[in-house]
Amino acid sequence: MLNIALFGPPGAGKGTQSKMLLEKYNLTYISTGDMLREEISNNTPIGREAKTIIDKGGLVPDEMIVQIIETKVTMNLESRGFLFDGFPRTIVQAYILDGLLLKLNTSLSCMLSLEVPEDELIERMLQRATTSGRADDTLEVIKVRLQEYENKTKPVIDFYSEKGKYFPVKGVGSLDDIFRELCQTIEKTIPQHYINIVLLGKPGSGKGTQGEILARRNNLVYISTGKMLRQEIANDTEIGRIAKPFMERGEIVPDEIAIKLIERKIERNPSAQGFIFKGFPRTIVQAYILDGLLRRLDSRVSCMLNLKLPTIEAIKRLHNRSKTERSRTYDTSTELIINRLEEYEKKTKPVIDYYKKQSVFFEVDGEGSPEDVNQRLEDAIKDAFKELR
Repeated sequence: MLNIALFGPPGAGKGTQSKMLLEKYNLTYISTGDMLREEISNNTPIGREAKTIIDKGGLVPDEMIVQIIETKVTMNLESRGFLFDGFPRTIVQAYILDGLLLKLNTSLSCMLSLEVPEDELIERMLQRATTSGRADDTLEVIKVRLQEYENKTKPVIDFYSEKGKYFPVKGVGSLDDIFRELCQTIEKTIPQHYINIVLLGKPGSGKGTQGEILARRNNLVYISTGKMLRQEIANDTEIGRIAKPFMERGEIVPDEIAIKLIERKIERNPSAQGFIFKGFPRTIVQAYILDGLLRRLDSRVSCMLNLKLPTIEAIKRLHNRSKTERSRTYDTSTELIINRLEEYEKKTKPVIDYYKKQSVFFEVDGEGSPEDVNQRLEDAIKDAFKELR
């Protein structure tokens, strides 16, 4: 996940820049100021208490902030990341944020601080008072808020500086120039991530052909459990002997075998930029297994591509393949072909729902020439990574 805290004194322009960053990086916006004003507008108990404090230029209690932020985070568990505007504002809140993100198995990516001279800040907020009518934008309250910022919020800089996550950005100039510098800073802080693609589809949908092409063109390592298992069987290894009866029946081999083969393939490619998993995971259990395997690399599934193909077309393709040198044992029998398709419907469809919930699912028409299908897949990958960014 990409999690950004946008930092800076009142009037630094965090709200304006947040809107632009949200659109570019597809993040969930968490503004303590906006959420508190909503509570105030709705005259909730939290709102009434917060209004009294805010009107005096003070900071609301951490318990109140945590309550509204946790609610927002919980409602957006599938988000690609969060943009925090106005939080954390104290060392205590910085620790609180670490704890909240830890519950999501993630952490803050960077803190960006908009640096603006005090006289400019005062002028901006007084100007804002004439248009927004905010009660906290009077000269007296503004000075209190800036002093609060100096006393309580500046130490947060040291907290994130020690972690190497604090980045000051000049907050004076055109909106576009400031935004450009913010984006350049974010790009520098985003670590190199693995690109991990799951390629699924009915038997006969062309996963093998397309998987190898995609791996080659995107400089990824191709991992096909079926291909590895066939090699084990051909070499008459212990794994091959165990897997052979399952393969002959067109059934899914025990998960322990798939884990060993995938782990071995990953270990033999330590410099890989990512992986294409063809035909794995095929069950919900295997989806969790893959999450675990990738977690060891501090990574996750980037996108899941599903090759959509009518069942009749899948049967035709498998039947035709049985007459070629690429024939599999389970292609030679109509009964086995139907068995494999039923296995897919029963066990693999729920995997698709699993990835849909994570917003990494993309469906691609699997009919047509290999070149046409590949172009659709490449387009889907581009779309997937636009959303990831």
